[in-house]
Amino acid sequence: MPKEVLEVLACRSGGTYVDCTVGGGGHARLVLEQIGPQGRLIGIDRDPAAIAASRENLQEFADQLTLVRANFFGLKQVLSDLDLKEVDGFLFDLGVSSHQVDLPQRGFSYMHNAPLDMRMDPSVPRTAAELLNTASETELRDIIRRYGEERWADRIAEFIVAARRKEPFVTTFQLVDVIKEAIPAAARRRGPHPAKRTFQALRIAVNDELGGIEKALRQAVDLLKTGGRIGVISFHSLEDRIIKGTFRDLARSCVCPPEAPVCICNKEPIVRVITPRPLVPKQEEVQENPRARSAKLRGAEKLGRK
Repeated sequence: MPKEVLEVLACRSGGTYVDCTVGGGGHARLVLEQIGPQGRLIGIDRDPAAIAASRENLQEFADQLTLVRANFFGLKQVLSDLDLKEVDGFLFDLGVSSHQVDLPQRGFSYMHNAPLDMRMDPSVPRTAAELLNTASETELRDIIRRYGEERWADRIAEFIVAARRKEPFVTTFQLVDVIKEAIPAAARRRGPHPAKRTFQALRIAVNDELGGIEKALRQAVDLLKTGGRIGVISFHSLEDRIIKGTFRDLARSCVCPPEAPVCICNKEPIVRVITPRPLVPKQEEVQENPRARSAKLRGAEKLGRK
């Protein structure tokens, strides 16, 4: 969604921007081209492979680019370490990146047989295989139901536990086979790949993807200059719900109870939501990049204090 991202960020020439999920540097390049030679971009990613890819792909912007290996959950500390008190804009592109999915050995894809890893940060101790082999049936069911919104979560968890009694999970195709066995044939023939929701759920759990989104968004807004903008791309309803709710709360004024005769909270809106409805990719982009199909982009602008 390159055009939509630039529309939301409305980049200022010479501005300072933060790409909180820099990945291979695709969005970072767009921003760098907009802000010109006097601008600066901070690229953050917890995946060392992503940092290396961005460094290589953005070599011509080396003088304007600062890459930091970190989790954006600690955004305020990252910018403090760089002696940055405020910036012009933030971009978050949540979830797994195409760069990670396209590397079979990372274990994110159910289309390739590979070790069941799924860690965005290789230093995180627990892999997806370790989670599958040690979590209780109840824990697995809750993870698959909550993070995958999978209607067959009970059966899948039951089949996983039964399968690991025979041999531990090691590869992605082991898990795919068990999921296919657990989901009734009629249900498998409808909708997306039967393993899609379970793989999503395990990836979210392994990387604690939802745990700090709201905190990071609030930190970003605190660090924005007046008139600065934040854009967030999500790929499933769990993420989008958090983003929508956080922006709505930051845009609210009075939070007094309805029965209060007058406002006593004195709360002022902190942002203006610039996407009443999320922006979605055009059909042409989806045809070129099917992974963009479920993308939603929301944005907000920092307001000045009255």
